[in-house]
Amino acid sequence: MILFPPAKLNLGLQITAKRSDGFHDLQTIFYQFPLTDVLEVLKDDSIAPGTCTFFTSGIPIPSGENLCEKAYHLLNSAYSLPGVKILLHKIIPIGAGLGGGSSNAVYTLKLLNTLFNLKLDTNELKTFALELGSDCPLFIHDLPVYAEGRGELLNEINISLKGYYLIVVNPGIHIATAEAFSKCKPRLQNSCLEIVQDDIRFWKKRLHNDFEDSIFPSYPQISDIKSTLYELGALYASMSGSGATVFGLFKNPIPNTHFPKDYFVWQCKL
Repeated sequence: MILFPPAKLNLGLQITAKRSDGFHDLQTIFYQFPLTDVLEVLKDDSIAPGTCTFFTSGIPIPSGENLCEKAYHLLNSAYSLPGVKILLHKIIPIGAGLGGGSSNAVYTLKLLNTLFNLKLDTNELKTFALELGSDCPLFIHDLPVYAEGRGELLNEINISLKGYYLIVVNPGIHIATAEAFSKCKPRLQNSCLEIVQDDIRFWKKRLHNDFEDSIFPSYPQISDIKSTLYELGALYASMSGSGATVFGLFKNPIPNTHFPKDYFVWQCKL
């Protein structure tokens, strides 16, 4: 069985408080878009039950247990699964603020649920997904969601970017999530949920990713991407998540040649 785990954007990201459990409270809009990896899960009777083999192609993945493997072992601990072979072709940049790893993990849960007829409903899948990461549950559905708490409190919202041209640019810089959070300064502010209901022309002045305040001074290349997107006529541009990917929304497509050849640049019409 094959599925195509998508990437996500953050439309605004507000850090509102430091929690007693070491996490942060935040507010953000998660918006999925059709930059996808390719994930296949096959039953493998040649290996022992409760084990999986993991193969990758495309963008190299760091060594160590992958989130797809963690998803398998999580379900196996509850349902004693047969052995499987997991094949992942990686296209979404890694550690880029696009949620690729979380998406891969959740789509592994979905494939296993179908392949072995586990009959897990949406809420049960969300429970397992949350054990894999705070932002994993958002990939249970493909609709935009407003997220609160540490990113796990999700409510579907009615917002569409259909018809706009999206370009995502990643300079190949890896920013650890822990590093990004360590430098942020929580503050109370107007909710991004309220702001995205307004016309996109007003997002530039009102819709902000708080991580930019700490990331841009340390990584000016990322700040430069955002500036370039606005110079090219973006209606809105922002860093996604804790970076280093920056995206822009346009009325018309733009050439990819404005960025260095070693940058990851991807464009589509939403």
